[in-house]
Amino acid sequence: MLESLSQVVWLVPCYALLGAVLAIPWFPGIIRQTGPRPAGYISITMTAIAFIHSLLTLKTIWNQPATDLFFPWLHAANLNISLDIEISTVNVAALVLITGINLVAQIYAVGYLEMDWGWARFFSLMALFQGGLCSLVLCDSLFFSYVVLEILTLGTYLLIGYWFNQSLVVTGARDAFLTKRVGDLILLMGVVALLPLAGTWNYHGLADWAATANLDPTLATLLCLALIAGPLGKCAQFPLHLWLDEAMEGPLPATVLRNTLVVATGAWVLVKIQPILSLSPVALSVMIAIGATTAIGASLIAIAQIDIKRSLSYIVSAFMGLIFIAVGTGQTDTALQLILTYTLAMSILVMCVGGIIWNNVTQDLTQYGGLWSRRPISGLSYLVGIASLIALPPFGTFWAWLKLTESLATQNPILVGVLLLVNTLTAFNVTREFCLIFGGQPKPMTVRSPEALWLLVVPMLITVGFALHVPLILKQANLLPDFADINLTITGFLIASSLVGICSSAFIYLNSSITKPVQLPVKSLQNFFAYDLYTAQLYKVTIVAFVGIISTIVNWFDKFIVDGVVNLVGLATIFGGQSLKYNVTGQTQFYVLSMFSGIAFIALFLAWPFLSHAPLIFAK
Repeated sequence: MLESLSQVVWLVPCYALLGAVLAIPWFPGIIRQTGPRPAGYISITMTAIAFIHSLLTLKTIWNQPATDLFFPWLHAANLNISLDIEISTVNVAALVLITGINLVAQIYAVGYLEMDWGWARFFSLMALFQGGLCSLVLCDSLFFSYVVLEILTLGTYLLIGYWFNQSLVVTGARDAFLTKRVGDLILLMGVVALLPLAGTWNYHGLADWAATANLDPTLATLLCLALIAGPLGKCAQFPLHLWLDEAMEGPLPATVLRNTLVVATGAWVLVKIQPILSLSPVALSVMIAIGATTAIGASLIAIAQIDIKRSLSYIVSAFMGLIFIAVGTGQTDTALQLILTYTLAMSILVMCVGGIIWNNVTQDLTQYGGLWSRRPISGLSYLVGIASLIALPPFGTFWAWLKLTESLATQNPILVGVLLLVNTLTAFNVTREFCLIFGGQPKPMTVRSPEALWLLVVPMLITVGFALHVPLILKQANLLPDFADINLTITGFLIASSLVGICSSAFIYLNSSITKPVQLPVKSLQNFFAYDLYTAQLYKVTIVAFVGIISTIVNWFDKFIVDGVVNLVGLATIFGGQSLKYNVTGQTQFYVLSMFSGIAFIALFLAWPFLSHAPLIFAK
């Protein structure tokens, strides 16, 4: 029985899509008697089936060799494209993570969107996300991975724009879609260019080809940079990072998926194509530089935010920057481990924040305070999320931090400093959020703030339980190092960086003698970080201005040249028609005169080259 489930694990994406189809009848305009809620229950049921199927399959194939499935799709001339699927422990574990996170997010949505009438649309889009994510991790083809990424981009646009009657929501959805399209377009160029070089889009085939490929360095660099462009936008890396901040205008249950799994789609593709990226040292250096810049920059920006959702969004970009560093230095296993542990920690933080916002109706951190005595469950959950996110043993993410730092200590010690700095800034920021929300005295917005509905609390506690058991899961998967092999110096530096961030933040934000919000001595520096390094303004004076100039030129050319020629032809036609109508008299001699005049004009036109040379001929 279990063996049969493992053979049809490719059905896992189909469960979600089936749930999306079954939810359609409960759109408000179709079935009004029952309301929209059955759509959510159907979607949750199908997600639970997918989770159970994935979990049973993982148990069956644990530590077993990977198997491949091939479904022919297109055969034309010399082009053969098949849908390749890989069933391995890593892929199925990713299915368990995706379906599990989506399951708790959908249960969370039942409480969060309790009074919303758009359940059918929301849960259908969540199912689209799940189906796309599951297809991506099973897919063993770069071409079909690109197709899935495009579907997820569409899903991102639709979910961010869920409340489409709000202007900021529409703007956020549009900017997210267009920003991702920039990277996707360049990625498509790389995908198309790769086929004639490698002869395949299969990831295993591409890895075999890359092992023996002898490409021109310039060609290899251009190809790898194109392949990096897509994940650059998906993972919200500088300079294509602004969309994630604006995406916070969408429903928060969707943010649970977007801030954990959806942004990691680009990282997953990077891990798959890492053998190709290794062909270009320049591309790897660019990846590392982008990742380090984003990790540090986003961490600093996050600290300067007073909107709690914006602060979390920049932490996401910072952690994706760490994954860029891991892939750029060839540590793909560490990158996957970091994705696993980070996903659970960020899910806890997002759900905890969502429950707080749900009944306090504000995202401004300066209006919070004193919630520890009123919401102890949320407070404890937030502490677990903090500990699971930064480098604190024995929590899960610590082991990924340690593994990455130990490897970089021998390859590039400068990057060790980057990791320590990012860990310190992240610890400072998440502790700042905790102190502002749960510490201090109650404020007008938090005087009456009990724990939210059980539908918001239970999914959060389930995720907390899994996060606390991550070290055991890592041990079972043989991903924990032997204690005798641990570098105690690096371990000490990591723990010290976490403690420095936590203690300094707690001292500042729990100290009633320090005025809140904290103001830096240099106001311009504070604004520099608060306004996202003025990236939006930089876009306006560069890319937007350039596009505006080009659009003005094209508009002028279209208006005065293209339209001018068309209008001239139209006027000539009208003039000719008006002139010819005077010859329509009904008398034969006028028609004969018109015919002879036309023939004479044509003859003169054809003979003109000869007539123009006639004086020269007669002169001879």
